[in-house]
Amino acid sequence: MSLHRRPLRLLALPAASAVLALAGCAPGDSGVRVDPPPAPPADVAGLCATLHERLPGTVAGLARTTTEPPSDLTASWGGSAIVLRCGIPKPPKMADPKQEGVEVNGVGWLLEKTADGGFRFTTGARLAYTEVLVDKEHATDAGMLVGLSAAVAESVPAGISSY
Repeated sequence: MSLHRRPLRLLALPAASAVLALAGCAPGDSGVRVDPPPAPPADVAGLCATLHERLPGTVAGLARTTTEPPSDLTASWGGSAIVLRCGIPKPPKMADPKQEGVEVNGVGWLLEKTADGGFRFTTGARLAYTEVLVDKEHATDAGMLVGLSAAVAESVPAGISSY
């Protein structure tokens, strides 16, 4: 994974529909449906639980939303505007040295363009992989990764996950 230190400005990042099954995004709804990743190993799940406790209450000005089913492996802000899943298996593109990346506050993020023209951010060089999907309305820049990177850096040690 190549980690470029240049400023990153993204114009559109719609959430990948294959990952999310949305239900009730309007204010007052009980939460957004986010399918947790398959059960990760216990050590990875423990790191994700720690991350879950340290995630910010707001990201990009959006309040944290409950996810359905409740899980220490998932989080969302602004309904389905920003969705996080921790404990995902290693993305195949993580091994591609030509793949685009960005570093935010000491945390490397893999950038993947999705089939629908959006992007997915996935942490690299950490003992648990975490992905973040952002809808196009809230993806004007990578600033939303600042608070998330701080939580990842505090919760998930640097290293290479075997999962």
